[in-house]
Amino acid sequence: MKKALSLLAAVLFAAALAASGQAPAKKLKVFISVDMEGVAGLVHWDETSEGGADYPLFRRLMTEEANAAVAGALEAGATEIVVRDAHDSARNILPDLLRPEARLIREWNGPLSMMEGIDKTFDAVVFIGYHARAGTPDAVLKHTMSLTLYDVVLNGVRMPEGAWNAAIAGHFGVPVVFLSGDSAICGQIREIVGPIETAAVKEGMGPAASMVHPVKAREMIQKGVAAALRNLKAYKPYRPAAPYKLEIVFTDENLARRAAMVPGIERTGERSVAYASSDFMDIVLHFSLARR
Repeated sequence: MKKALSLLAAVLFAAALAASGQAPAKKLKVFISVDMEGVAGLVHWDETSEGGADYPLFRRLMTEEANAAVAGALEAGATEIVVRDAHDSARNILPDLLRPEARLIREWNGPLSMMEGIDKTFDAVVFIGYHARAGTPDAVLKHTMSLTLYDVVLNGVRMPEGAWNAAIAGHFGVPVVFLSGDSAICGQIREIVGPIETAAVKEGMGPAASMVHPVKAREMIQKGVAAALRNLKAYKPYRPAAPYKLEIVFTDENLARRAAMVPGIERTGERSVAYASSDFMDIVLHFSLARR
């Protein structure tokens, strides 16, 4: 009897909404992965880690750029927001300053790394504070995952972190719709993943950079995230085709030697190894093992 009454109540509620011209609110779940090197104003390694004199300042600016992304998501109607602290220690974002509408994931916990927490229930992914891959000309603090890796190549494509993380999102059927960082990564991500909304908050000039004011950067991020999420149908998940071949080039030959000790990983050169699989998550797991 109670079940029948609940069903009747649901039907009556839907009918009332239809009569009023209002549709039931659509859920919009957004995953925001936040790195630090691409934050506006930041230009030196000392500013990115504990012990650097200006690290507290850039922790705050990183948090505020995350907040700008959250604000843009809320403006577009987001009903659930998860923020992943995805830089260095994964303990950079200041929890008390993060907007309370978002849940925060801190510390590392498994092979998904910068995408830990993503799953198929999300509707969109946003990248904040991202940077270009190692070796990119005129890119601010360019590197690939860590300073021990020179190249990560998936199916012949040299991957910046943003593309690798987009492939993880794509595995779960979730599109990346927005990225902020320097102009170099904005170009790289569009070239690999396809058209997405970007905000270039600085431009590399060798080891220096020309950049917008942090307040302006936050305005760009909020506006861009809101616009992207209002136009979700324009974006598709990034899904490299199986079978997958992963090639890793280290900066030190001893790291390649150690990685080749992982079962299935093959030494292919002085500083390089490779692994192949038809299972993308198997590729992700072996990449994690090879980096240890």
